[in-house]
Amino acid sequence: MRAALRQRLGRLRWALRLSEAAPRPRCVGPGSPPALRCWSCGSPLPGAEGLPRFCPGCRALQPPGPRPDLFRLMDCDRSFRVDAQQLQRRFRSLQRAVHPDRFGRRPPKEQYYSEQHSSLINKAYQTLLNPLSRGLYLLELNGVEPAQETDCDADSVFLTEIMEINEKLAEPKNEDILEEIETLIKVKQEELTKEVTAAFERDDLQEAKKLLAKMKYFANLEDKLKNKKIPS
Repeated sequence: MRAALRQRLGRLRWALRLSEAAPRPRCVGPGSPPALRCWSCGSPLPGAEGLPRFCPGCRALQPPGPRPDLFRLMDCDRSFRVDAQQLQRRFRSLQRAVHPDRFGRRPPKEQYYSEQHSSLINKAYQTLLNPLSRGLYLLELNGVEPAQETDCDADSVFLTEIMEINEKLAEPKNEDILEEIETLIKVKQEELTKEVTAAFERDDLQEAKKLLAKMKYFANLEDKLKNKKIPS
């Protein structure tokens, strides 16, 4: 009986040594995302989240990420300065790769993903091309809420200037006055764009926020001007 007990204890010690020597699975933690796999064939997918991805196994187009970085998508530095020509080349290249016309014979799910990508690329291009929307997006990426018209602390001189332009736009249509306003708005927007560029480059986000609020006023005036110029 003692011999049987010794054998049993020996087996237990051996099993314990094996369990201690065996490699343990790596702990990924509750916050680690699961490995991405292709929706079509199940193959693991490479990185580059936010970019249009094709499965390396079956070449199926994958869905866009939930919150892609538009600067990364358009292959731009995260900066207020952008190269408009480079941005346009990237836009055309991406649209050629994912345009819905290329996926007419693919499965419905992949057709839907191509439409999503195409829409996202359009949004990214328009957002980064326009100085106002580009600046507001940069503020968002840095966790800064844009200024609201109700709490804008623009100076009284600036607000008076905006009010006077609004009054001119409310007058009966006069081509000379409209041309004068159009030139004024263009000059002001160019000046503000330079000031916003300088504010972002010195990392003064609050100053950039104030300047972008002013740009928004002029953008609204620009919309009113365009409506005024539409033939009645």
